[in-house]
Amino acid sequence: MSNNTLAELNKHLFAQLDRLSEDCKTPEDIEAEAKRADAIVSVADQVIRNADLQLKAVNLLASHGDRFKSMLPALGGPSE
Repeated sequence: MSNNTLAELNKHLFAQLDRLSEDCKTPEDIEAEAKRADAIVSVADQVIRNADLQLKAVNLLASHGDRFKSMLPALGGPSE
């Protein structure tokens, strides 16, 4: 079973928030965690955008039936 889910992403984001709010940190630790947080947020944004695009494609199929399925290979249409 894969841990690459939106629920797992949510857990990672909250874990990072916890790390950022820890009291006993040196300025160097804070800077390193802030850089790490920026990297995590950047990747998380891409994952969320991808999930949103997939949801839009599913909604398109739900609204219009299989009429557009051939144009959506990730949802079972033909691949190029």
